[in-house]
Amino acid sequence: MASKPAVLAEIGAPASADGRTWGLRRDDLEALRGLLERLDGRRAVLVTGEEGPAVALAVALAGAAAAGGAATALVECDVERPRVAAALGLVPEPGLHEYLRWEATPADVVQPLALAGSASSPEAGALACVCAGRAAGDARALLGLGSFRHMAAKLRRAYDLLILLGPPLEGASGALGSAAAEADCTLAALSKRPDRRAAKANRAALAWLDAAPLGAVVVSPRTAD
Repeated sequence: MASKPAVLAEIGAPASADGRTWGLRRDDLEALRGLLERLDGRRAVLVTGEEGPAVALAVALAGAAAAGGAATALVECDVERPRVAAALGLVPEPGLHEYLRWEATPADVVQPLALAGSASSPEAGALACVCAGRAAGDARALLGLGSFRHMAAKLRRAYDLLILLGPPLEGASGALGSAAAEADCTLAALSKRPDRRAAKANRAALAWLDAAPLGAVVVSPRTAD
C-alpha cells in the first residue's frame, strides 16, 4: 500500500514582479494541463497544503484552465489568512467573508481576471476570482453556513471548473473540512517532495476529507527569466 499521495507534477511558482501580472513557463503550463486532464470530468477542486504553494497552485491551475477554454472560478476560502488579492492586485473586499455575512451580493464579490500572453487565445474561457475579503477568526463557522454551500452550488452550475483555495492541510476538522465538502477532489500543494514521515502525515490528513485526494503537486520558487 502506498504511504503517500502520488506527486503528480512539479511546477515553479508563477513569477510576478509587481503583484499584478503572473507568468508561467511553457513546461509548467504543460504540467498544469496534464493535471486538468487528470480531473476526468470533476468540476470542483479543493487546493490545500502549504500556504504559499497552495496559493500559487490554485492561481496557476485556474489560469491554465481558463486559457484552455474552460470558464473557471477561483474562490479563496482561507478567510483567516487572505492572500489572493495582494498576490493578484485585486480589490481585497468585499469578498467571500462579506458575502457569507450577507453584506455583499455575488456581483459585488466576483472579480474578472484578464488573460494575456501566448497561452491565451480568442477561445479562452472566463476567469473569475472571489477573494477572501476581510480577515476573520471564525473560518469554521463561516464556511459551515448554508450561504457557503449555496454559493458553491451556484458557481458549479455557472462555470466549467470551480477551484476552492482552502486553508492549510489540517485534517477534517475546521474550515478545511467544510470547503472539502463542496469539492469533488483534493490537490495538496507542497514546497518540496515530502520525506516518509511528512508524507504519512499528509496522507492521514487528506484521508479525513470528503473530497478524495487526487495527489500532490510540488511548487518551488522561481524567478522570472
